Amino acid sequence: MKRTATGLLVGATIVFLVTRVREDATPWLGYVRATAEAAMVGAVADWFAVTALFRHPLGVPVPHTAIIPARKDDIGRGLGAFVQQNFLTASVVQERLAGISLGARLGEWLAEPEHADRVADQAAGVLRSTLETLRDEDVQESLEAAVAQRVRALEAGPVLARGIDLAVADGRHQEVLSVVLRKVAEAVVENEDLLRSRLEEETPRWLPSRVDDRIFDRVHTGLQRFLWEVAEDEDHPLRDTLDERVRRLADDLSRSPSMRARADQLKDELIDHPALREWSSTMWADLKAALLERADDPDSDLRRRLAGTVRSLGERLRDDPTLQARVDEWIATTAVEVVERSKGEVGDVIATTVARWDPAEATDRIELQVGRDLQFIRINGTVVGGLVGLVIYTVGQLVG
Repeated sequence: MKRTATGLLVGATIVFLVTRVREDATPWLGYVRATAEAAMVGAVADWFAVTALFRHPLGVPVPHTAIIPARKDDIGRGLGAFVQQNFLTASVVQERLAGISLGARLGEWLAEPEHADRVADQAAGVLRSTLETLRDEDVQESLEAAVAQRVRALEAGPVLARGIDLAVADGRHQEVLSVVLRKVAEAVVENEDLLRSRLEEETPRWLPSRVDDRIFDRVHTGLQRFLWEVAEDEDHPLRDTLDERVRRLADDLSRSPSMRARADQLKDELIDHPALREWSSTMWADLKAALLERADDPDSDLRRRLAGTVRSLGERLRDDPTLQARVDEWIATTAVEVVERSKGEVGDVIATTVARWDPAEATDRIELQVGRDLQFIRINGTVVGGLVGLVIYTVGQLVG
């Protein structure tokens, strides 16, 4: 378009020169000459105006020219302020979101299985990236610190007492006792040789081995029979004795200062025990490995559950107008808060970015964006100038 505008100026100049020479011989050429003359004036004036925006016309430093390079920083600040005041306002955001039911649209989109799967895939990717970014040592220390802090804040005695009371109230401690007694009885049978050798070590050497065997057989058989009797007989007297002692233990843990202090001491020893640290480290390593494996597997239960949860949420959001209204309200409120909080930073980013541009680079960028329209200004100036010149010359001829 620049060539077209310049071509019109050159053409008007040529027409003016030709008609000026032949005007005396051909009077009607005066109209053409006046039109060309005014077109030249309009073309040169608009060329000067357009060029003055970006550079000094003909390289001459005329005042108030090369406006964009000279006032680049002011333009950046003004543009930033303009965006803040006219786009990043609560009223504009609220008005824009008022007619858009984002909740319903989001629900319809999430309810589609392929979209739910896509969200699940993205969530799995974020999970993998997060797990790979985290340092195992930091996570372990955080877990240990969080657990230790919460556990240390608890009074172990009352907590244990409450647990015992609940177990005794439901009779579950008797079930546990039966299981333990059966396991002990089985262990006595399975470790008969070990127990026999242990008895031989404890008895005097002068005692005949035959006597040792008879003593062991009686003790071993009697112990088995006793354990099984207690395990199978829910009304065995020993159970009542144990039940009473368990209840007394719960009462002591709840009321006795010494027992409560002892429980807290055991709790602290357990927290500080190296085995617990090793267990927490192993637990995190196993959990991380399991999550990474499931995150990478498209058919894993993790992916399926994520997709199912997303789809269910989408269906509910799609079919529940009340939930849609809440989501729309939350989105609008959040958007307004973000805009109000960030609009100053956005304006600063615009101003700073423009300020960092090289003046010549900024000029070229702006000219590239609006240069075509500015060339139309030159073309229009040429045409309008010529028409105005024709009208003025015609009126002058009529009046004269």
